Amino acid sequence: MEIKERIAALSEVCGASGDETHAAELALGMLREFCPDAAIINGNVVGKFGTHRDGLPSLVLDAHIDQIGMCVTYITDGGFIKVGNLGGIDRRLLPAQQVVIHGKRDIRGVICSVPPHLSGGEGKVPEISDIAIDTGYQKAELEEIVSLGDSITFDVKCQNLAGSRITGGALDDRCGAAAILYALELLKNRETAYNVTVIFSAQEELGERGAKIGAFTLAPDIAIAVDVSFAYAEGEDEKKCGYLGKGAMIGISPCLSKEISNGLIDAAKSAGLPYQLEIMNGLTSTNADRYSSSREGAKACTLSIPLRNMHTPVEVIDVNDVVNTAEILAEFIGRAAE
Repeated sequence: MEIKERIAALSEVCGASGDETHAAELALGMLREFCPDAAIINGNVVGKFGTHRDGLPSLVLDAHIDQIGMCVTYITDGGFIKVGNLGGIDRRLLPAQQVVIHGKRDIRGVICSVPPHLSGGEGKVPEISDIAIDTGYQKAELEEIVSLGDSITFDVKCQNLAGSRITGGALDDRCGAAAILYALELLKNRETAYNVTVIFSAQEELGERGAKIGAFTLAPDIAIAVDVSFAYAEGEDEKKCGYLGKGAMIGISPCLSKEISNGLIDAAKSAGLPYQLEIMNGLTSTNADRYSSSREGAKACTLSIPLRNMHTPVEVIDVNDVVNTAEILAEFIGRAAE
């Protein structure tokens, strides 16, 4: 499977936080090509890469498999579905969005939008409690299909933009999973100096819960969280952003391992690979935070793919950055052995 096809397949499968089953099963099938023993354990997809040998340090590659979404909280007498958020949804863009409610079977709906004629032309950011979904069903019909707590995701497919850029939903962080899978492909015939384990973790958007379980269970020596970070767009602060097409963003933070940050930088330089630095002055708000403070603590670092329009149905990445992320990972892991 070409990497763009893999990214699209992963991004289009449903898997809101706490309801990642479909996304996890798809990722599991892809991971077993490289990790035959891979399994879903407590919601996380976990697999050992290659032969694990006594005496080698353990290294975990982590990307979260969940996506932001909503859940059903109530069905009104008029047949409208009321919701709560799963993760940090950008509420500014919710009116008029198309969604899928994952009930006993999937049904489609649209989020109600008050016409400007009736709102006086004034717009305000709706509270999540203001959101209502119209499916066309009456309440009694909905109650046969939908249960309270069922997850809801945006109804969106990946689309090609100019050059190597694509847009879609759940690219955060399915493109990170795709980068790890491609890194394993690059490492198939290379010696490694680590016992490598891959985890596609659940419930990152709800507080890195899957990574907390994985960090405690796996207790790695080194952990690299492959996630997304902010790519510059018009109107944003350039000092706080990376750039699409200029390579992966290597994390620098007081809560990350300087040794691993420098190791990733050295790996990129030695292979002539582009990279960017992501400077953080505290916690990273990624799964790396969980690994760095679990048990005795792992040497943790972030390797992030630049992404625009985070937590929306129109996230944008450059596929070349995903490839570059995989290449840096493979160089870091393989170079240590050589």
